[in-house]
Amino acid sequence: MGKGLFISKAVAVTCVVAAIGAAATIIALSVVYAQEKSKNEVAPSSTTSPGTSPSISPTTPSTPKEPWQRYRLPDSLAPVSYNVTLWPRLKPNQAGLYIFSGHSTLVFKCVKETDLILIHSNMLNLTTFEGHHAKLTGLDGITAPSLKETWLEITTEYLVIQLNSPLQAGKRYELYTDFIGELADDLGGFYRSEYMVDGVKKIVATTQMQPTDARKAFPCFDEPAMKAIFHITLIHPQDTRALSNSMNYDPYNITMDGHNLLQTSFMPTEIMSTYLLAFVVSDFDFISSPPNADVLIRIWARKKAIDEGQGDYALEKTGPILSFFENYYNSSYPLSKSDQIALPDFSAGAMENWGLITYRETALLYDPGVSSNGDKEWVATVISHELAHMWFGNLVTTRWWNDLWLNEGFATYVSYLGANFAEPTWNMKDLIVLNEILDVMSVDALASSHPLSSREEDILTPDEISQLFDSITYSKGAAVLRMLSEFITEEVFTKGLSTYLEAFKYNNTVYTDLWKHLQMAVDGSNIKLPHSVEVIMNRWILQMGFPVVTIDTKSGIVSQKHFLLDPESVVDRPSPFNYEWFVPLTWITNEGPEQQSWLLGKEAEIPNVILGPTDWLVANINMKGFYRVNYDSDNWERLLAKLSTNPLVIPEINRAQLIDDAFNLARAKMVNTTLALRTTKYLNKELEYMPWETAQQSLNYFFLMFDRSEVYGPMQAYLKKQVTPLFNHFKDITANWTNIPENHTDQYNQVNAISMACSTGVAGCKELTTGWFREWMNNPTHNKISPNLKYTVYCSAIAAGGVEEWDFAWSMFRNTTIATEADKLMSALSCTQLPWLLNRYLDYCLDPEKIRKQDATSTIISIANNAIGQPLAWDFVRAKWGHIFNDYGGGSFSFGGLINGLSRRFSTEFEYQQLLQFKKDNAGQLGSATTSLEQALERTMANMNWVAMNKKQVLEWFISETKPAV
Repeated sequence: MGKGLFISKAVAVTCVVAAIGAAATIIALSVVYAQEKSKNEVAPSSTTSPGTSPSISPTTPSTPKEPWQRYRLPDSLAPVSYNVTLWPRLKPNQAGLYIFSGHSTLVFKCVKETDLILIHSNMLNLTTFEGHHAKLTGLDGITAPSLKETWLEITTEYLVIQLNSPLQAGKRYELYTDFIGELADDLGGFYRSEYMVDGVKKIVATTQMQPTDARKAFPCFDEPAMKAIFHITLIHPQDTRALSNSMNYDPYNITMDGHNLLQTSFMPTEIMSTYLLAFVVSDFDFISSPPNADVLIRIWARKKAIDEGQGDYALEKTGPILSFFENYYNSSYPLSKSDQIALPDFSAGAMENWGLITYRETALLYDPGVSSNGDKEWVATVISHELAHMWFGNLVTTRWWNDLWLNEGFATYVSYLGANFAEPTWNMKDLIVLNEILDVMSVDALASSHPLSSREEDILTPDEISQLFDSITYSKGAAVLRMLSEFITEEVFTKGLSTYLEAFKYNNTVYTDLWKHLQMAVDGSNIKLPHSVEVIMNRWILQMGFPVVTIDTKSGIVSQKHFLLDPESVVDRPSPFNYEWFVPLTWITNEGPEQQSWLLGKEAEIPNVILGPTDWLVANINMKGFYRVNYDSDNWERLLAKLSTNPLVIPEINRAQLIDDAFNLARAKMVNTTLALRTTKYLNKELEYMPWETAQQSLNYFFLMFDRSEVYGPMQAYLKKQVTPLFNHFKDITANWTNIPENHTDQYNQVNAISMACSTGVAGCKELTTGWFREWMNNPTHNKISPNLKYTVYCSAIAAGGVEEWDFAWSMFRNTTIATEADKLMSALSCTQLPWLLNRYLDYCLDPEKIRKQDATSTIISIANNAIGQPLAWDFVRAKWGHIFNDYGGGSFSFGGLINGLSRRFSTEFEYQQLLQFKKDNAGQLGSATTSLEQALERTMANMNWVAMNKKQVLEWFISETKPAV
């Protein structure tokens, strides 16, 4: 799945760089991964199925005794094929409910003799036949056992069928069910999406099955290893089209219940998992690849979006990215078509349904006149992520959700390779460091982090599965696979991938299967490793966290230890490797080319890192390894001097890394905080995006801790001094803001420059942004603000303005038909400094007529990112938690992001106690936010300790750096 809304992901999808300033007091807004991605949110509904109540069993005891009380299916039955017919009603019934009806015929094989059938079914009202919820018949001349008793086991989401005699091993049977379900707006299973056209409400019936919601559409063996062939038929209104994973046969007219309808059947799918199923009924339009193309590519969206050309960029890039992956995997695309559809309501960024990929509109549609380069990058990256899954995840599927990290981490890593192929001038292979690696390091440095790979028996319930869709799974997974590809070389890596895919196509695997094939590729090359691929990688995936490597350039001693942001935090999760790693070291000095070695224990002596008195060394070149680096104080001083005098001799990624490492080492009390601050002094000479973005994110922590204290003023003054040359640089190269910088990352850095300049009061900046916004207010049909600068301008003007500016932006948000524009306005509305407007906006978040359910949590987080809005948002969520949890889906992983976003500023004992009370008050009603709440508690305690230790010296440093020259 594409990245969803776990807000810790910083890909500036709208190139959001926030105002941090006196005027705005708004801290960098890391919105995005409307993430995919960054994929992944499934929101179980709280509604009940229409019709008569199903028969249900007594409450399931906590200790499972019967098979139907266990969350995993027994291994006695295996699906062969499903024949499913569904009829979604796109108009409400007399009770005001949208429903769907359907029936399913499952052919299955009995693997082990059993008198019990367990099949997943959730929130479906099943028709009874002679008192039972299904019909069973034998195939190939076999007589089926009669049904003894059937019921729905609500807790474990099973239809339970007890038989009077056993099924015979090796024989095939057919199970028929007939059912009604609600076509709810809960973004999970078979659900409805709504949008308006000229004041008329339009309904789309669509799906999101991953991870455990296929069972909400029809009864099925809803586990990844239960692969089968699917024959899908959809009944739908005459003025709509039906789509599914495979190509359709010609629709034909039918009449049902007096309605003239179309019936569309689809060709049999390949053997596939239930979570990859998709079907959509809509009145959407499409554009497609030429008729003679090897693979039919179609981009589907609202007719207006297609007419306006918003799907053109996706169509232009899908073919080249598919071709890239065919070459990368050395494997042809497994299907005959690739449909991609943009949905108005979609919880994740995208979902890799095989042959019918579903997207949030902002992840597929791009309007060059309105959308920013960040929007464009997001579209390219998410398409690449989803297409990567067509092989890795769909053709070959991990056996169970505990290995989700391999599926999603891999797709995240190679999405940057595919996007780099599609847009070779964008520097995408480097941007993975900013977008994925640096952010996830801050999460993985907590004692409450978790290993990439879990034991199967530890991941059982839908909530436990949903919690895995986090930044560790996506971003750390990507980081360690990138590291592996680097130290065995990409050539060897892809050779192993190719044999892995060929060996396991249409089947399921565990992560060690990949290690074996990569090892075979290594053995066939001249690559020398200190241990096998599996032995090396086990230390990166079976224990949480990562090391900080300390290099003493005087003695040559190199050592490692588990890096923790809060060194006082208690690590109560045992590690089979005692938190030691096999670390691939790389470094450069002023003397010559890159050097390499391995650190295989706690400490080693490496003579090549010993330096002369004027030499310098920087390690972990281009951040290819997933670790931080500390140095002896002399080398730090020489690096700071080099940054000041000739920064370009240090690679750009490593200039960013030095800043990020220093700030995080300071938080961990391994270096002095003033050393970290000194890494930003050279920035008045820096013009590149990655160091500036890293510095802004690093200083963002200082703003979070101090924007309500006396430190704030001197800190603003310092940042104003540092950013002014960058602001003037972009003013010059854009001819006084009339041109757009040519380079992709320069366009990003221009946004940084304006955002920071306006928030710190650089002369002329606020007048610039408010003037542009006022010009738009005076002529609402003609917005001349550059797409790249829109969010920054909107935020700055709304922060500086009042209700007139806010209401204008709200009106523009309500009326736009372009999703990326709506996203920018929706985020910028949270920048106001007026508490009553922020409170009104919070109320809007729980009104789906104003803010779509898919956007509610991200909007609340945007409000919490505003120093004025943070306490308002926290009070609001605490007061409304029951409603939010029940109506917006306790299994949606964006709830983890909500807790994280609300608590980022917490740094007092009072706030810590509030979190503890929230945990107590909502015990049992936290769902996928459970882990995030533990991380928030740990982070708050670390913040309290950090502020107590550093506030005085930070204030003194900023004051000393902003004193007028004598």
